[in-house]
Amino acid sequence: MKTQKRVACVLADDFEDSEFRIPYDRLIAAGVTVDIIGAEAGKPVKGNKGKESVQVTHGIDSVKPADYAELLIPGGGSPDHLRADDRFVRFVKEFDALERPVAAVCHGPQLLISAGLVKGRTLTAWKTIREDLRQMGANVKDEAVVKDRNWITSRKPEDLKLFSDAMIEALQASA
Repeated sequence: MKTQKRVACVLADDFEDSEFRIPYDRLIAAGVTVDIIGAEAGKPVKGNKGKESVQVTHGIDSVKPADYAELLIPGGGSPDHLRADDRFVRFVKEFDALERPVAAVCHGPQLLISAGLVKGRTLTAWKTIREDLRQMGANVKDEAVVKDRNWITSRKPEDLKLFSDAMIEALQASA
């Protein structure tokens, strides 16, 4: 799939290294442009395993949800940092309103919780996040990949191949 599509990847320090790297590499190999969106352009963010350090390509204040075909929210500690910043919560809420694919893995759905989007939705997450989702009115499954309308969610690093496949399929379907 060669395309001019752009994916927004929201990222802060303490992200789960593989949950960024594997989907990122798969998207790049598919010809997709992936913008790393953080608090400040040019600032490096580091993975929680110390394997990855990624430079933020775009600050959150310089991007618009409408410019992206898909949103990627890697897990680890990053989503917890991001949800403390109203700019990222607003970006996620506005992106979801476009009904374009939102892909969140592991702790990624924490951002969806903070954006007030999970009630009545079906998704999965890391096991410690699943009860939070249930408490917020979500239908939670323990499956490698759960698709619900425009959402794609996964639980953990072992699910990343299927998660990445689902992300690429969603981009192709929106072509």
